[in-house]
Amino acid sequence: MIGQQTRAIVWAQWRSMRNYFPRSNKGGAIFTGILTALWYGAFVYLAAIAGFLLSRPQEMGFAHDVLPAALLICLLYWQLIPVLMASMGSSLDIRKLLVYPIPKGELFSLEVVLRVSTGVEMLLLVTGSAIGLLLNPKVPLWAPLAFAPFVALNLLCSAGVRDLLVRLLARKRVREIVAFLFVIAAALPQLLLLRGSPGRFRQAFSGEASAFWPWTATARLAEGEFAWLSVAVLSAWTAAAYFFGRWQFERGLNFDYGEAAARSAPAGRTASRLEWWYTLPSALLPDPLGALVEKELRSLSRAPRFRLVFLMGFSFGLLIWAPMAFGRGGARLSLIGDNYLTLVSVYALLLLSDALFWNCFGFDRSAVQVYFLAPVKLSLVLLGKNLAAMLFVLLEISAIAVVCALLRLPLSALQILEAFSVTCVVTLFVLSIGNLSSFYNPRAVNPVKSFRTGASGRTQAMLMLAFPIALIPVAMAYLARYAFDSELALFGVLLVSAALGGMVYSYSMGSAMRVAEDRKERIIATLSRTEGPIES
Repeated sequence: MIGQQTRAIVWAQWRSMRNYFPRSNKGGAIFTGILTALWYGAFVYLAAIAGFLLSRPQEMGFAHDVLPAALLICLLYWQLIPVLMASMGSSLDIRKLLVYPIPKGELFSLEVVLRVSTGVEMLLLVTGSAIGLLLNPKVPLWAPLAFAPFVALNLLCSAGVRDLLVRLLARKRVREIVAFLFVIAAALPQLLLLRGSPGRFRQAFSGEASAFWPWTATARLAEGEFAWLSVAVLSAWTAAAYFFGRWQFERGLNFDYGEAAARSAPAGRTASRLEWWYTLPSALLPDPLGALVEKELRSLSRAPRFRLVFLMGFSFGLLIWAPMAFGRGGARLSLIGDNYLTLVSVYALLLLSDALFWNCFGFDRSAVQVYFLAPVKLSLVLLGKNLAAMLFVLLEISAIAVVCALLRLPLSALQILEAFSVTCVVTLFVLSIGNLSSFYNPRAVNPVKSFRTGASGRTQAMLMLAFPIALIPVAMAYLARYAFDSELALFGVLLVSAALGGMVYSYSMGSAMRVAEDRKERIIATLSRTEGPIES
């Protein structure tokens, strides 16, 4: 039974959300709600298909072979996707709750329940599968209950992984190393497929799945094949997940984030090795534009959240696309391989979009009111942010090209020029959309936290709609190259697209200034808003 303190936490969170949303953009909320319904509706559809297949007695042989692997994919999705997307879902803000006499057990229980926010899609699929098995006349009524400990295992393990990552990423000197190791671990299967032997993987998955894995034990019990070994295996893994999650949660309660940050900070104030990079805009641009760009370069470079996605752009982006671009032993696949650098650069731009484009005032939070009070045009402030974003995009592409050269991947000067040209054209259109989005749908973002505490529905909406629109001019350029079989046609259309992008950017800048003036108070209030006891 939920304790009184827990109910008070949930009530306070509900009131903080209730007091905010009536003042937010109702049109944006409706738009986000529709896209969210479409996203989760797709998984409801998949869950219905899984339920239909598992409800048919003649499909039990197929289910026997596929269900363990499907549950393994569910587990990996629940644990790894939040890390790779730098989004850890809703969680308790412990610093706001430790001052109250709330039992640690209740806090841990609520934290575990909040882990549902990182695996709603998989929970829908598991629910659909359980309903299908429940309707199957060949499956005992008790069998679908085996999914309950499997879901509990995922929730407990997810809680432990989150608390472990939050503590590790609070230390400045190990933050990027930890993130890079997780990226490498997630991309390891891709590397093994690229350089390893496919026959070994087929052999590993062609036989009967080991009975000592939790997904296998869950699958066998869910099919109605009762065995004490399966019960013992699933119980042991669930108990291990509980002790792991509770252990990490207890350590998180006693962890001092301020002390960790202070210990990892340099002992004295020394000049940064990147000082030349920070001061370059001030040397090339007149004040106050140069100072604004310099401020953005310094603040973004020090923001753990931005540094994480920037690192993922030229590490995870390269690794995830390599098996699709190059076959085993370096055999090149013509379409993706010929455009590998461009593809990775656009993917890196996609990763950077949330921090640089869609919500460019998010890191400023309540300090954004300075821009409305200082005797500097807001259009100049927005231009400074856009120029800083473009510099980081160019730096990202350069880093990707350097890594490709170090790995001795097929690379030519024409491919490098193509990657820079395509990415810059896409960036122009993304900036145009992002300038409007930053004023229509602003939200406060804590730059210190490497992971988002919750995936923004509006961000997902921008990725689903705005980014494909920004890719249309580039698609036209590639169609021109295909039609005329000429690189000159590609770069000619890109040049025209760049001119069109410049006009669209100029128009969007004027529109953004009008929106900023009309919604000034709402923008400041939204960016100044603080979280409730539950970060979401």
